[in-house]
Amino acid sequence: MAESKKGEVAPLHVVVFPWLAFGHIIPFLELSEHLARRGHFVTFVSAPRNLAKLRPVLPELKPRIRLAPLPLPAVDGLPDGAESTADVPPEKVELLKVAFDGLAAPFAAFLADACAATAGEGHGKKPDWIVPDFAHHWLPPIADEHKVPCALFLIFPAALLVFIGPKALNEAHSRAAAEDFMVPPPWIPSPSPIAYRRHEAEWLVQASCRPNISGASDMERFWNTLERCPLVACRCSREVDGSLCDLLDELYGKPFLPSGLLAPYDAARAAAGGGGGDDDEETAGLLRWLDAQPARSVLYVAFGSEAPLAPEQVAALALGLELAGVRFVWVLRRPVGEHSPELPEGFEARVAGRGVVRVGWVPQVRVLAHKAVGGFFTHAGMSSLAESFLFGHPLVMLPLFADQGLTARLMAERRVGLEVPWRVDGGRAFAGEDVAATVQRVMVEEEGEVFRRNAGELKDVLWDTARQERYLDDLVEHLLVQHHVE
Repeated sequence: MAESKKGEVAPLHVVVFPWLAFGHIIPFLELSEHLARRGHFVTFVSAPRNLAKLRPVLPELKPRIRLAPLPLPAVDGLPDGAESTADVPPEKVELLKVAFDGLAAPFAAFLADACAATAGEGHGKKPDWIVPDFAHHWLPPIADEHKVPCALFLIFPAALLVFIGPKALNEAHSRAAAEDFMVPPPWIPSPSPIAYRRHEAEWLVQASCRPNISGASDMERFWNTLERCPLVACRCSREVDGSLCDLLDELYGKPFLPSGLLAPYDAARAAAGGGGGDDDEETAGLLRWLDAQPARSVLYVAFGSEAPLAPEQVAALALGLELAGVRFVWVLRRPVGEHSPELPEGFEARVAGRGVVRVGWVPQVRVLAHKAVGGFFTHAGMSSLAESFLFGHPLVMLPLFADQGLTARLMAERRVGLEVPWRVDGGRAFAGEDVAATVQRVMVEEEGEVFRRNAGELKDVLWDTARQERYLDDLVEHLLVQHHVE
């Protein structure tokens, strides 16, 4: 193991490089802060505008986390200034991957300069590890040239990684049609709820299994990056993901280390204590409205920053919230290039007093922490769920794409909440009446007590911070030991 002159373990210098989506960037930043807390140095690489949008790093950690901008190359058809999936409509994400692949040469130059250091310390030291994301299939060969090992960090839950499986098993059990993904694969022990619904499976086949304009599918990116990384960290925990965590090592034939959920504890503590900084008038008004509501009476409704809702989905949600009769705060993403989603005529007037609609950003952790909030209507993305778990909220779930459906199945099996049923008849994905019925079961009916109790148990799990920290201690120990072996 590398040691300082005093015989102590020398701090690592770790280069961290997430995919260009804030659903990835934020967990990578959380991981970076945990490394810095343990005395290590992090160089955090992303496109300049993404770095400028990051929340501030805690002052005591700033000296150990350096931000390193790599400008994206111009790509025909990609909007000027687009640097993350939040900047482009879904149909142009593949162009963002083309631009991302164009970072290979700039990253190679960056790494060559970083490795030229011979006797530096901290950020001046040659990198000991590079931590890439699933999309970096071109990065490990560059790292190999400079003899810097890679530790792949996957923000996906264990359920998705088990469901995808390694390349060899997929070649032995070919899956190409949507129907193939609507049942558990043969390597998952039975019985299991881990399977996609048709609309989710169709998205997976189109968006992840087939090559896009970049020339590579997301599956190929993942498998090729994984193959060249001797160590893998996964944002999961045995308390939440269960036995699936321990299946990963055997399935993939290499160490898969849980990192814990990397929940935003500092933000949660600040929110619970009433902190949050200077508020604009819209945020202050929202918090005043919540202050006036009864305890645990408000349903918080938000579906993440990555996928906008289609107009017919917005209409069905509006009808469902109107019919459910509960208090709610509904946060809508502003579609790229548009002013705001179109709500049904007269909707806001009909729900006035019990419902608030906000378009754009809201301080989600502060809202979830508010005593008036008693449930979370979510897409079941893991970052949002980790935030919700910190406050013990039962869930109404409407998964939209990627890993969300698998996570929602597991949360429903644990009776932490319920999924809104989807309909395929009549051209409607889901019906307002089904939204209303699901909301009432979680928020109003006696059944909701079960969901609240189970959500409270998850809250206790996440606030066992010593247990969560042990995952990170184990990960760092592996980085130290395996760096010495390398």
